[in-house]
Amino acid sequence: MEILLEELYKTDIYVDKFHFRKVFLDSFSYQINGITQSGKTKIVKNYLLGLKKNSYLYINCRDLRIEIDALNSVLQNFCTQNQIATLVLDNYIDDIKIVNVPQLILCSETHHDMEFLKSIRVYPLDYEEFLAYEHKYDSSALNHFLQLGGFPFMHKVNSDERVYHLQKALKDTLDEKELEILIFCAKMMTQKISPYSIYERLKQTQKISKDKLYKSFDELCEKGYIHQMQKADHPKAIRKIYLCDISLKSALTIEKHFGRLFENMIYLELLKSGRDCFYDDGVDFYIPDESEVVLATPFADERALFKKIEAIESFIIRYQVKKITAVTMSKEGSVNHPFSRIEMVPFDIWALGD
Repeated sequence: MEILLEELYKTDIYVDKFHFRKVFLDSFSYQINGITQSGKTKIVKNYLLGLKKNSYLYINCRDLRIEIDALNSVLQNFCTQNQIATLVLDNYIDDIKIVNVPQLILCSETHHDMEFLKSIRVYPLDYEEFLAYEHKYDSSALNHFLQLGGFPFMHKVNSDERVYHLQKALKDTLDEKELEILIFCAKMMTQKISPYSIYERLKQTQKISKDKLYKSFDELCEKGYIHQMQKADHPKAIRKIYLCDISLKSALTIEKHFGRLFENMIYLELLKSGRDCFYDDGVDFYIPDESEVVLATPFADERALFKKIEAIESFIIRYQVKKITAVTMSKEGSVNHPFSRIEMVPFDIWALGD
């Protein structure tokens, strides 16, 4: 195993054109969590390139040449003898023992309970990060975002191969049951659905254990492939389901529904900005900290929006909502209302506004 570590130590790290991300690493020790292909490895390698070559060791724990017991027996010694200041364990698993180094960086889908590590969550690209991949920013950028989604690798794959690349990445990472659940959730994106409902639907076509399904569903949520949103002031109510990236919709199902895709896209921008939001009947997103309601209305005009506002007027009054933002594809304007300030804002302007 020392021979392998020596080889990894001497191997030059390469990063193909790093683009702007909203994650910054410094001298702290980190635990970096995120789904497959979200960009964890590239962020870490770009950081390592700013260090002295002989000061770090990068290990991909999925390397088939690694024998866990042998690695655990020699890793601490190797780091000490070579004065390793920064050790990176990518695709980390619990079986690998933590060693004592000045800076430790772990990357994995699943969060590990290690209080001495600073935790960072890496999501697929948000819209602002996506624009760094665009040759020029014009009206076509939003259409590209709708086509590609937030996985950085999609920009390097030919259009006729993107679906298969994403499917392969998911197959390589998720077990069979997790993938089946994810496919079903792709069909039900932005809908109110419970794990029990998923179980009831899947058991009609296959033999499945309810306990196993619940466990797999929880793991998908913990890893970040599926997100759930609570109903305002009703924590026990059925939650709405959102996908980790809009590209999964076309990769896992042939069903088309632009309104749901657009709503999921808005949810992800809110999620990545760290804003807590909730839903209610007729209310897509309620943000209590900002006393704001955000509505997904890709093609609405002033008349249609006013009718939608009328339907949720009791919610607006009850929660004293001060601002209503209707996110659209391109429509911009405002609507008069006695209780709240109402604005129609195109997605590209809204997503870059904060």
